[in-house]
Amino acid sequence: MKTWMKGIVLGTVLAFVLAGCAQPTKEMDAAAAAVEAAVNEGAEVYAKEDLLNLQADMTSANDKISSQGKKLFKGYGEAKDLLAQIKTRADELTAVIPAKKEEARNAALAALDQANAAVEEAKALLADAPSGKGTKADIDAMAGDIKAMEEMILEAQAKMDAMDFFGASDTAKLIGEKAAAVSAQIKAAIEKIRKK
Repeated sequence: MKTWMKGIVLGTVLAFVLAGCAQPTKEMDAAAAAVEAAVNEGAEVYAKEDLLNLQADMTSANDKISSQGKKLFKGYGEAKDLLAQIKTRADELTAVIPAKKEEARNAALAALDQANAAVEEAKALLADAPSGKGTKADIDAMAGDIKAMEEMILEAQAKMDAMDFFGASDTAKLIGEKAAAVSAQIKAAIEKIRKK
């Protein structure tokens, strides 16, 4: 009877040990789902560095789990803690991405407004530009530049509509720089004529 009782106790202890050694699949799935939710929300665009850190930590957690799989007495506590941290950080990241999107959208709208204003200023200056012998080619070239900038504004607006706020902002800044250069050329020509 004693041997039988020892067998039951040993079997129970072994069952508890083996049950405690199971991989933390629930935690792995929860962390992976939280990271995926952050990706779906736009973390690759609006929080790339944070996403890369989360993915590196996921790899680290998976490595810790894999290393425990080779041991007789497995301990997944460290991996479980890391997975819980990953899930928490991914959830927090998912929550802040809409604000980052809105910030990028507002910055792109402001850049687009500035680009429009710069192009309108260049057009107004071009209308007042001195015309005469030898300036027609320059005026035609600047008019072509302004037309190209107006087309770029449409491209920037299309990027805004496609929610590519960073692309729209970059395009708008480029337009603003080109419009400022054209305006500077026209102002220099006007000043040159006035000095004569």
